[in-house]
Amino acid sequence: MQKIKNLTEGPITRQLFHLAIPIMGTSFIQMAYSLTDMAWVGRLGSEAVAAIGAVGILTWLTQSISLMSKVGAEVTVAHAIGAQNTSEAQAYASHNLTIGLLVSLVWGTLLFAFAHPLVGLYKLDAEISAMAVEYLRIVAAGFPFIFLASAFTGIHNAAGQSKIPFFVSGSGLVLNMILDPLFILGFGWGTAGAAYATWLSQLAVVLLFVYQVKVRKQLWSDFHFFVRLKRSYTFHIVRLGLPVALLNSFFAVINLLMGRTASTYGGHIGLMALTAGGQVEAIAWNTSQGFSTALSTFTAQNFAARRRERIESAYHTTLKMTSVFGLFCTVLFVFWGTEVFRIIVPETTAAAAGGEYLQIDGYSMMFMMLEITMQGLFYGTGRTVPPAIISISFNTLRIPLAIYLGAAGLGVAGVWWAISISSILKGIVAFVWFRILEKRLWRS
Repeated sequence: MQKIKNLTEGPITRQLFHLAIPIMGTSFIQMAYSLTDMAWVGRLGSEAVAAIGAVGILTWLTQSISLMSKVGAEVTVAHAIGAQNTSEAQAYASHNLTIGLLVSLVWGTLLFAFAHPLVGLYKLDAEISAMAVEYLRIVAAGFPFIFLASAFTGIHNAAGQSKIPFFVSGSGLVLNMILDPLFILGFGWGTAGAAYATWLSQLAVVLLFVYQVKVRKQLWSDFHFFVRLKRSYTFHIVRLGLPVALLNSFFAVINLLMGRTASTYGGHIGLMALTAGGQVEAIAWNTSQGFSTALSTFTAQNFAARRRERIESAYHTTLKMTSVFGLFCTVLFVFWGTEVFRIIVPETTAAAAGGEYLQIDGYSMMFMMLEITMQGLFYGTGRTVPPAIISISFNTLRIPLAIYLGAAGLGVAGVWWAISISSILKGIVAFVWFRILEKRLWRS
């Protein structure tokens, strides 16, 4: 075993930062793919942004499904490392990669085949729908790369090597940033150019991961990427990872329905504000998710080693850091939402609509940080079901609440308030639930 980090000993705050900063960087890089696409496509007009925004929700759904292997790797591999079982850690890593590849092939085929009816859910103009279908079919062909990169990232995070996914994903982003203006504007391929740039960048990321593991042998001296699946390993990965994947997938489906509701009240401008605004909001989400993933890995190893005091110290440190950033995002979005949105889509009408979304959503930032921080504790202790229940319950609430508030006279702003209110409730319930569960964890 090479360069595997033991997180059950040593300075807690430093270990958290060493894990979290690269993970946050990797999350920002993944977010930057979509932001880069939108920033360049935004020069083509709000219609083009609405087209890739519609597909962006389906891509989000794809990334959510890929979390089954990512979280499965982060928990199972980390537990095996914490228990000093090298052969089991390698077996779980190989199983997560194999499961990710198989699921991606089935999922990509489905989205390619049903691109027209899926895009038709938004009831957009024919020209915008045609752009969205073309974009979806191109990116769907690259979905195996998304799943494999997600599993590779989870394996490295579990081993305490979060810097590797950061540098690998960063290299993919640099390539994407070079190809986007070349394909979108230089070759005149429009939204299809953004899809091709993303496809090639994701392929490059997977190839770099293969190089790190197989050639440089950063984790183990002998490692097999794909194996014949064994029932015990597969069941354990699915049991841990599936609730997380369903949680995030359901969230994506809810946002698909919210996108249709936003389109009903605000046309393509409403859909554009939701999708592009969600990408801007992801700045806050990815920051807290980085610390949450670091906390999950740290908790997983220390939970296996029964080091309760280290887990509690890590939790308090993480909560302080995410709270400070949540407050910063609240101030930024509430007072300068329009200016922030204008960076992505410069049209005056579009910037005003996006600014209203960010302002209303900004009130929930602190609670979103709390929810995601608590997720790290739940996942690290192997309790992935409670966050799924919380997310599914309150995200489902968004649909009737948005319809009610929209019909009550708020229009598309009612959709934004439904998102903000539900995020506040999720944070509160997640905190209370873990506090109730905490005492039982250490008796088991």
